[in-house]
Parts: sequence; C-alpha cells; structure tokens
Amino acid sequence: MCDIGEIRDCICEEVHEEVVCKAKEKMPEDETLYDLAELFKVFGDTTRIKILYALFSSEMCVCDIADLLGMTHSAISHQLRVLKQARLVKFRREGKIVYYSLDDSHISQIFNCGLSHIQEIYNK
Repeated sequence: MCDIGEIRDCICEEVHEEVVCKAKEKMPEDETLYDLAELFKVFGDTTRIKILYALFSSEMCVCDIADLLGMTHSAISHQLRVLKQARLVKFRREGKIVYYSLDDSHISQIFNCGLSHIQEIYNK
C-alpha cells in the first residue's frame, strides 16, 4: 500500500495520444501563458493582496490605504504602481487627490476564487 502523500511516476511507457492531442489543442499560446504567470506573480505579495481587498469596499487614495495598512505613502505608491501596470487597479484625479479602485469585476472574481480555495483547504 502506498503512502497517500507520496507522488509516484507513471511506470508505463505508453503515450495516450488522444489525451495529449486534446490537451495540446486547448493549450493557449506560450505568450498568453507567460502573461498569465506574470498576473499571478502580482498576487504573490501580501501588501498588494491587502490593497486589493481594501479596494473592494470603495475607492481610496494613497493616504487612506497607507493609514489602513500602517505603511508609508511611498510603500503604498510603489505597490499601486505594480497593480496599475498589471491593470488590476485604475485611478482618477479629483483636484490634487488621486483615487484608486479596482480596474474591473474580473479582479474580484479572481480574488474570491482564490480566497474560496484557501478557505476550503482550512475546512478540510
């Protein structure tokens, strides 16, 4: 009997061509997969996750986010720049104040899907 946590290599040498062809047909282009990997890297920082979570409530300026997270304006601005480049947040100016918000509804869907997965793991 094998250990549940142990991963075993396939001992057969038969390639299931139909399965491989089907997967190959559905596989996006390498450039698309690279871009997807880059998107997920952006989610790999706790500060950026906190900023996104904060922006679910309402749009906020750097001062608001810095106060909420107990961080400097500079640190928040840096993270917002990364989020803007990844098109996860957008901004609008009102006089001297710049307000940030989520770029579109996909961000909350991605976030909620990941959060749901984590909560499922904790409840197992």
